[in-house]
Amino acid sequence: MFEVKIETHFSSAHHLLNYKGACENQHGHNWKVEVYVRGEELDKSGILLDFKILKKKVNEVVDYLDHKDINELPEFEGVSPSSEHIARFLYKKIKEEISNVYKVNVWETTTSRASYWE
Repeated sequence: MFEVKIETHFSSAHHLLNYKGACENQHGHNWKVEVYVRGEELDKSGILLDFKILKKKVNEVVDYLDHKDINELPEFEGVSPSSEHIARFLYKKIKEEISNVYKVNVWETTTSRASYWE
């Protein structure tokens, strides 16, 4: 099994629903995103997936969240935009273009991350 990973970043605001504490107030993060792709077969060039292609597709999705209030996006209507939900959103959107995406990690701080995979 082969695995490749890329990292990217975005900045956005959010507030958690049904939460008592500081995070119920609007605040922002500089989110770090890690996207993992796995597969058994390499192409003729000996690569699983060209990093340029992976970065382009991932950044198309990440750009949708960049400098937005995530609570105001239709995909998060009535959903608390926690790191967990953001990781799932990114995974599912990326999966539409990259079928062998394996896992997405979303870091809201340098020490706190959430992951989603199926």
